[in-house]
Amino acid sequence: MRWFLLLGTSALVLILDQATKWKITSSLAPSEVVPLTGFFSLVNVRNRGAAFGFLSDPAISWQFWLFCAATLLALGIIWLVVSKARPQERLLFCALGGISGGALGNFVDRLRFRAVIDFLDLHYHDWHWPAFNLADMAICAGAFAAAFLFLRPEASFVPSADKGGGPA
Repeated sequence: MRWFLLLGTSALVLILDQATKWKITSSLAPSEVVPLTGFFSLVNVRNRGAAFGFLSDPAISWQFWLFCAATLLALGIIWLVVSKARPQERLLFCALGGISGGALGNFVDRLRFRAVIDFLDLHYHDWHWPAFNLADMAICAGAFAAAFLFLRPEASFVPSADKGGGPA
């Protein structure tokens, strides 16, 4: 069940992320802005960096490899956590599936375009929150949910020998 929840959530996020990015890139020209409300617009922008445009300078060429390595490391850690967690931690598997699906969605963009497609723009007058996408939302929601689960007083994801779950 753990792998079904992880891989199912991950696949759902990846498919929705790539579908929304395809729709945006096929509907909007690069850098085009479509205002939807006074504080929300759709845009078609490419981000070569990470969150909030970190390391997005076009003069930096090594960030592609850094972000690819970071994605693969994160996926490996998620795989390890899921394999060690107790089977009843279903919400954790879904949260980690959201993180991995979002990471894979942005990873696909990096492999295809050497940048991530962002299209959601929140703003107030001339102040703009950095544009983001569905993958980013899944990563954030999954990270918050996983952090909440890990920080619970009763949290105990790794089976222990005293409860018949295997070696400590």
